[in-house]
Amino acid sequence: MAEAPRVAAKRGRPPKSQSQLRTQRPGTQRAAAKEATRLKLIEATIDSIARSGFADTTLAKVSEGAGLSRGIVNFHFTSKDALLVETLTHLADEYTGFWRAAVAEAGADPAARLTAIVDAEFHPTVCNRKKIAVWYAFWGEARSRPTYLAVCERQDSEHLEAIRAICRELVETGGYADIDAEDAANGLMALADGLWLDQLLTPAHFDRAAARRVCLLFLAGVFPRHFTAKRGAASAA
Repeated sequence: MAEAPRVAAKRGRPPKSQSQLRTQRPGTQRAAAKEATRLKLIEATIDSIARSGFADTTLAKVSEGAGLSRGIVNFHFTSKDALLVETLTHLADEYTGFWRAAVAEAGADPAARLTAIVDAEFHPTVCNRKKIAVWYAFWGEARSRPTYLAVCERQDSEHLEAIRAICRELVETGGYADIDAEDAANGLMALADGLWLDQLLTPAHFDRAAARRVCLLFLAGVFPRHFTAKRGAASAA
């Protein structure tokens, strides 16, 4: 299993020590407390959607799940829809920040960067049954909700374009004249999406390491000079 990338994202900074908090200005402390409360409400919303779905997720249930008063919820979010939009945006930011950090740590080699994307795709930080259930709930609503659709499309298009760019680099540097980089990228993402669905529907049989191997086997078939099918391990050409 891959280690989580060390990300200094805006929602992923390490917590400050008590001495640091004491030396902060009052306004900074208030802002930090407000952000912590907001994130607590978003996490409670994720729990509620995963457990009960959209229809049964209410502000009252979210406040109860977060252990906060309804007034606190109303202070941070003016409506259920506002809370749901922020929850979706949080998930998208977390997912995007995670794979970006993985790619950055992988270095210049395109095979290593594509392997890093596969590793990030199945890391439990972003690939777990609870979050996948919430993603599918939002995807199900996106067709009739333009705001949800915009967030999902922005996140998906950036991810897919990054994979396409790496595949184009592999095609050019590896001499894969018969390979279409866009087809390779689309195939990898379709495979990963199906494996995510497997975890949601059959969690008892889902194997994270096997999911990684399946994706790398696919890449070995497309880019044999950069990946090897042996044990699903990737290697630079």
